[in-house]
Amino acid sequence: MFLTRLSYGIIYFLDLIYEILKATFDVAFNGILRQNIDPVVVEIETVLERPVSQTILANSISLTPGTLSVDLDSENNIIKVAAISPRSKEDIIPFEPYIKKMLE
Repeated sequence: MFLTRLSYGIIYFLDLIYEILKATFDVAFNGILRQNIDPVVVEIETVLERPVSQTILANSISLTPGTLSVDLDSENNIIKVAAISPRSKEDIIPFEPYIKKMLE
């Protein structure tokens, strides 16, 4: 059980680093060429139930360039996210399954 959670923690960390690097290049490319810059605030419903899991997800979103967690409603499992350009839920929180398997 512990080793399974530890392995998902390592996968989460590596995926977070990958997403940060990918988003950095995306924001820099769009910033230079001024394409697809249309700031939006979206409400994302998460499947995570524990407040600590939701907080880690919100912090991960804020660490990724181009997105910022504005509000966390842990009772209704909703995170408000400000994004530099419109994106799908899967593009904003690709590491949610790893957090779920790691902490819930």
